[in-house]
Amino acid sequence: MWEQREFEKHWGTEFPDAEAPKMELNSPEEVEAELERCRAKLKALQRDLAQEKFKVIYLQTTITRYRARVPSLRIHEAPDGKPGPVPPRDSDHEFEDAELNLSFVRKNLVRPPRAPLRDGPRTNRHRDAVRALRLSRDWDSDDGRSTPDRRSDGYLSSEHEDSSSADFNYNTDGYDGDAAEDRKSQDGSETMPFIDESPTMSPHLCARGPDSDAASPTPPEGLLAGVELEKGLEMKRLVLSGFLASEEIYINQLEALLLPMKPLKAAATTSKPVLSLEQINTIFYKIQDIFEVHKEFYDALYPHIQQWDEKVTVGHLFKKLASQLGVYKAFVDNYKNALETAEKCSQANTQFQKISENLKVKGPKDSKESNSTVTMEALLYKPIDRVTRSTLVLHDLLKHTPKDHPDFALLQDALRISQNFLSCINEEIDPRRTAVTTPKGEARQLVKDGFLVEVSEGSRKLRHVFLFTDLLLCAKMKKTAVGKQQQYECKWYIPLADLTFQTLDDSDSCPHVQTLPEHEIEEMKIKISVIKSEIQEKKAIKGQSRVVDRLRKKMNEQESWLLLNSPTIPFRIHNKHGKSHQFLLSSDYERSEWRESIQKLQKRDLQACVLSTVELQVLTSSCFKLRTVHNIPVTSNKDDEESPGLYGFLHVIIHSAKGFKVSANLYCTLEVDSFGYFVSKAKTRVFRDTAEPQWNEEFEIELEGSQCLRILCYEKCYDKTKLNKDDNEIVDKIMGKGQVQLDPQTVQSKNWHMDVIEMNGIKVEFSMKFTSRDLSLKRTPSKKQSGVFGVKISVVTKRERSKVPYIVRQCIEEVEKRGIEEVGIYRISGVATDIQALKAAFDTNTKDILVMLSDMDINAIAGTLKLYFRELPEPLLTDRLYPAFMEGIALSDPAAKENCMMHLLRSLPDPNLITFLTLLEHLKRVAEKEPVNKMSLHNLATVFGPTLLRPSESESSKAHITLASDIWSHDVMAQVQVLLYYLQHQPISFSELKKNTLYFSTDV
Repeated sequence: MWEQREFEKHWGTEFPDAEAPKMELNSPEEVEAELERCRAKLKALQRDLAQEKFKVIYLQTTITRYRARVPSLRIHEAPDGKPGPVPPRDSDHEFEDAELNLSFVRKNLVRPPRAPLRDGPRTNRHRDAVRALRLSRDWDSDDGRSTPDRRSDGYLSSEHEDSSSADFNYNTDGYDGDAAEDRKSQDGSETMPFIDESPTMSPHLCARGPDSDAASPTPPEGLLAGVELEKGLEMKRLVLSGFLASEEIYINQLEALLLPMKPLKAAATTSKPVLSLEQINTIFYKIQDIFEVHKEFYDALYPHIQQWDEKVTVGHLFKKLASQLGVYKAFVDNYKNALETAEKCSQANTQFQKISENLKVKGPKDSKESNSTVTMEALLYKPIDRVTRSTLVLHDLLKHTPKDHPDFALLQDALRISQNFLSCINEEIDPRRTAVTTPKGEARQLVKDGFLVEVSEGSRKLRHVFLFTDLLLCAKMKKTAVGKQQQYECKWYIPLADLTFQTLDDSDSCPHVQTLPEHEIEEMKIKISVIKSEIQEKKAIKGQSRVVDRLRKKMNEQESWLLLNSPTIPFRIHNKHGKSHQFLLSSDYERSEWRESIQKLQKRDLQACVLSTVELQVLTSSCFKLRTVHNIPVTSNKDDEESPGLYGFLHVIIHSAKGFKVSANLYCTLEVDSFGYFVSKAKTRVFRDTAEPQWNEEFEIELEGSQCLRILCYEKCYDKTKLNKDDNEIVDKIMGKGQVQLDPQTVQSKNWHMDVIEMNGIKVEFSMKFTSRDLSLKRTPSKKQSGVFGVKISVVTKRERSKVPYIVRQCIEEVEKRGIEEVGIYRISGVATDIQALKAAFDTNTKDILVMLSDMDINAIAGTLKLYFRELPEPLLTDRLYPAFMEGIALSDPAAKENCMMHLLRSLPDPNLITFLTLLEHLKRVAEKEPVNKMSLHNLATVFGPTLLRPSESESSKAHITLASDIWSHDVMAQVQVLLYYLQHQPISFSELKKNTLYFSTDV
């Protein structure tokens, strides 16, 4: 078994000046024993080496600091013991054996050797996949310490493991046998790997603290910048080389998996099929798409590595790869189904069993290895393994990429997209690290957790809810002393076997919750936006860190208040043997996710469980380490480097949807995140009795720091017996849901960006583009005399011989006729194509305009009225009077403010004044229906204030807003307050105003 000569030959190649050790190993047991001795010795050497490296770096730093203070002195201990001049150093790595290091890096880390993969019995999945050589070489970590208890897959290694991977060895054999065994839960079921998306969870950005928690290493200061930069770029090349090697192996594995698909499909059409087409499509679902994505990435990355220099950029390739990760979502959703189908087919068909157990994987191009044999089950796991590990390379590339390098921003974007994607699919992946063992030895997995608002004793409480495989636990964070670890307190739990979703008939017994007026919510948003602007201003000034911290604390309090008070969608659960509980959510998407996750677990054979006091205490204590959501979703909890999101208007066209199995009445809704929670912004028409709806509807959605767009597809229900007692709307069925990250570089281009969201087998096609708020509200001078849009209001009224433009009168009349009770009127976006059609009709004075108005969606008519005022060449309340309006609204004395604000109205040109008063009375009538349409005076002022007052381009450029996130600038706040003042004022008569004109000067 043991060939000493062969060993000596390889030893001599690696270490030509050292004699090979003699080892007489006559059995596998002796080889294993020697292996364990070598591992133990290697660990001790690694520890000693890391300590010596740290001492060298620390001493180097000390002498560098000393030289900086006393540049004329360079101290060195001469052989006679006296200080002397320091000899020149060729390298900062002179204490390392450069040749040995380079040899190991090239031969074992960039392309480590692999043993053939051959699977054993099905009861030991992937067990005999051989682990690649893993060398602990964390010498280049920031603090000089190795981290032997971190593995390359992001987990802390077990005590029996030998070492950690270097930060550029991404498990290049494509599989870790021990890790696969670890992925089995204690009940024997297969679990999937989980990765925390936070950057600090990278195994190479963390070290272990004294309490076994992750602690960020602190690098010694004073190292020479040039040396660090050169070392970082070299490490970046090695990271990329290692990842490229693993990518080649992964592509070979996918290719091997696809190899039998074509002959199986060909056989399916014959009289003796091996598998049916449905079975084939289930087993190989999305493999071809994944293969094509990674093959394209590999082919693009390879030449960059071959022609490497410091100017080479690869960030765009990783960003493109990250943007295509959506294909993995569909694969993950189907993964268990694919495994079960493959297993059943193997049991039923011996021919397929032989195929699935003997798949040939090619070795790498530069390797002498021949093909290896792997089972289909092992290969089907590769995409699951790959998608969770691919984020690690981005962490390490960022670690070794200077911030001023063109790649840095692109890699950051790629990492953000990957993290967001992983956060979406992690709930589908049974994370190994979220396992809890019950006293009976059973495994309890954490499936999902998050912050929800619970209605408790008539008030709102922020809770952290944990969904385990057998129960739902609701907890709150205990108040602890500074420096002590935080802990949770269990408020209640319900075994999933006893959990039901409360029926509508029981809703009368649910607690009533006081809902705050929407204008209070909007006012808080304004306050938060103002503080954000102040923080940006103070950060630019040195010595303002305390002020910034104080502002951040205040903003955190206000955002937490907003998060607590904004949700309104009820989510009720009931314990068959106990009480009911009610949560409030801001998004139907989120409610659906919780409901689906619980129902999926309830399909299993669950047994009711009762936890003892000790068991409950142990489980609650474990929640702190098991949680996957660490902070409430507020801006103040984000890093400064994170994207602030988009502020402005997102134009979205919902084109069509495919994949429905039967015809139905279908529509879509659109949600975006704002201030830490999601809000529904738009809704398509209901496309009746079809399996392929073609909406082709465009919407303009206002963004407030948004980073994500969600699309939900519903089937409209017309059954009156299913009326929801809460919001008086039909309960519609969610057919599918999906989301896409709003990548600034993609959506901010002038061209439309087309995309597809896949949801439960349904594909929704849409396009989008983004316009900043400044650009979308910009008024430009116009010499246009025809039409009504973009033409001075005085010109239009003179031409029409009317006091109020025809378009204003007709839109107001139609809204009051059939839209005054419409929920969110003037706030909900109308279909952009309908608005443009109405605009064209009014501009050309089409005879059929009244027919169009009667047939058009009411939100489109409301949108047309807003667009008319927005496109006026100057605001309705005029550029000339704008500064005076800003000064008048700021007055503190009520009498002085009254006189000033009324005087300003009198100063308006008659067409402007009469139109404004007409609109004012209309908006008051809309607000009278607030209990039904949810539109208060404040809401209406928020919608129309900037539209009626924002100055034209020449005026606004004088006070240019420098911050993209300054959506709620002081001016915008004042514009809202001006309109709100007039809306809250008693009725204003044109004739009464003009009577008083004689007593006042018109000069302002």
